Amino acid sequence: MKNVKIRLSIVSVMLLSVIPIIGAGKVLAATTGTVAATITPQNISVSVTDGVVAYGTMDLNSSKDTTSASANDTQTATNDGNVAEDFNIRSTDAIGGTPWTLAGSVGANQFTHSFCTSGSGTPDPCDATPTWAAMTTSYAALGSNIAASGTNKFDLKIDTPSSTSDYVQKSITVTIQAVIH
Repeated sequence: MKNVKIRLSIVSVMLLSVIPIIGAGKVLAATTGTVAATITPQNISVSVTDGVVAYGTMDLNSSKDTTSASANDTQTATNDGNVAEDFNIRSTDAIGGTPWTLAGSVGANQFTHSFCTSGSGTPDPCDATPTWAAMTTSYAALGSNIAASGTNKFDLKIDTPSSTSDYVQKSITVTIQAVIH
């Protein structure tokens, strides 16, 4: 039994000395390379200057616009993002007292609201021979492919109802939306 233990010990020592020699024949090497990656997060943003239109007190069944010949309050939408954008525009009904409904034509408690981005005026295109487009409560195209920091001038026009149920001041919100081009 003692001989068996000694033989096992000798075999164990031999195995332990042979295993490193077998593994020593392999050469392990590695090399690396790198990739420099950068990213700029996409920013879609729009601001409107001056952002306020005061049509003032108006007669029924009359119109007023923001061109230099009328209220002289042209608005400017600016691409505050870092990619080219398309601008869209929409209007709301007029609220305050009995609401006025934004419609395709004037009527009792119905008004129209339009926008202009083209004409032959300088520096504001709509100051001469403006082309008006009716607004609705859904978005319509206002400007296309506006570069980062680029601007889009536009004017607004209101046509008041032919009759109204009250004579309370009305408020209307015009929203400019920016989407990636």
